[in-house]
Amino acid sequence: MNGRDEPRLHLEPFLHLVDVTHDRALIAWGGFWFEPTGDRTRWRIVDDERLPEVAGGRRGCIGAEAEPYGAAQVEVLDMAGAVVARATTAQRCWAWVEGLEPDTEYRYRVLIDGEEWGAGERWDWTPDDAGGYSLKPAGRSYDLRLRTAPDPEARVGLTFAAIGDYGVGICADSESSRRQRRVAEALEHLVTACGVRLVLSLGDNVYLGEEGRIGNESGGEDDDWYSSFYQPYRYVISRVPVFPAVGNHDTTDSEGSDDRAQMEDNFHTAQRFRDDDARASVSPGLFYRFRYGADVEFVCIDTSLATPDEHVHRFFEDAKHLRWLEETFARQAPRWRIPFSHHPAYCAGPEHGNDPEILQVLDPLFAAGGVRLVLSGHEHNFQLTRAHGRTYVVSGAGGKLREQLPHDFDAAHTEAWAMQAHVLLVELDADTARLTPVSGLRADGSPHLMTALTPSNDVLRPPFIVTP
Repeated sequence: MNGRDEPRLHLEPFLHLVDVTHDRALIAWGGFWFEPTGDRTRWRIVDDERLPEVAGGRRGCIGAEAEPYGAAQVEVLDMAGAVVARATTAQRCWAWVEGLEPDTEYRYRVLIDGEEWGAGERWDWTPDDAGGYSLKPAGRSYDLRLRTAPDPEARVGLTFAAIGDYGVGICADSESSRRQRRVAEALEHLVTACGVRLVLSLGDNVYLGEEGRIGNESGGEDDDWYSSFYQPYRYVISRVPVFPAVGNHDTTDSEGSDDRAQMEDNFHTAQRFRDDDARASVSPGLFYRFRYGADVEFVCIDTSLATPDEHVHRFFEDAKHLRWLEETFARQAPRWRIPFSHHPAYCAGPEHGNDPEILQVLDPLFAAGGVRLVLSGHEHNFQLTRAHGRTYVVSGAGGKLREQLPHDFDAAHTEAWAMQAHVLLVELDADTARLTPVSGLRADGSPHLMTALTPSNDVLRPPFIVTP
């Protein structure tokens, strides 16, 4: 950043493949503004409050409610380069593209006023020559491919990933930042090399003022999410959809501000779930289900504390949401029905224990609904419990890590645990789920598979197998 013609601002464009079904895709775009620091040696992100003065009166950067950047045309192309579907908008920064074929690979692009959005070399938050990290050209560009889900009647397997409690941010030179970076790199490898088709977020998508953040924000503005979500998973979220669960740090449960509205904006929950009462129960709360082919159904459960005017302690105890959950789990079960949420039913600690409300209200529904695998976060480690014919996994160390020993293995029926940051790889076929926690990448770029311990300190090597 030297010379007379130093830029005053840099707009870094982002692309987000928000959702993909068997016949359509929800594609979004946006960007973040950066300005030089006082000594003009590095860049810093422009806070949302200053956007009106530096970005022509804008109020937001990215997400469902962001103002348009111009007349947009979203094109989906077959692998030979022919445009097969198109959507246009001048009012939004997102669009559903309809009329796609099931289980088919495509490329896509977004044109804003005729110019391709996010083309060419991208600027990422990367290590700099002076130590630490800064924004600079990274020698990378987008690979904008998507693959539609299979036909709803197709009986096929699925490889997906789950990651929880990741929202510490990657912009500071801190251990929590490095953890999230390592896990994010592993997740990207699983998407590009191992066939991951979707990602489940197990909650705590952004934390308040944690090390590794830009500034001391809570998660209630677009710029708060650059460090925690958009930059670390940049090349993941442009390729596969992320399905979110609500964590206690995404609400007022553990923070002074409620980030739920910002989370719903960034994940486009209204565009994906709100208009389908059969598929979701929302506002307030976030409960939804989605299928992948004929054999797999995911059920997102909001386990956060209800607001005081709801007259219940947890959102899943609300009459409307509970009725939807009862109807969901009473439906004929596919081969795999997988509930996921932030708070775990069983937990050996060290900070959290078993959740009596989940065990009393939700676990009987799991039993009735043929559930064999339950995923959650919240405790910042890895735990695997087997109880009542079901396997319960805690995967809450995508960035956060609790470095104390669990203390209540017996009550939690714990079979395996580990004190390492990780992403959970799940490979499903008709009868078996293979669970492999991955803690990072080896020097040769291959995944570093995370071992675990039994309560008696015997070493267990992945994968962990779930069968009927």
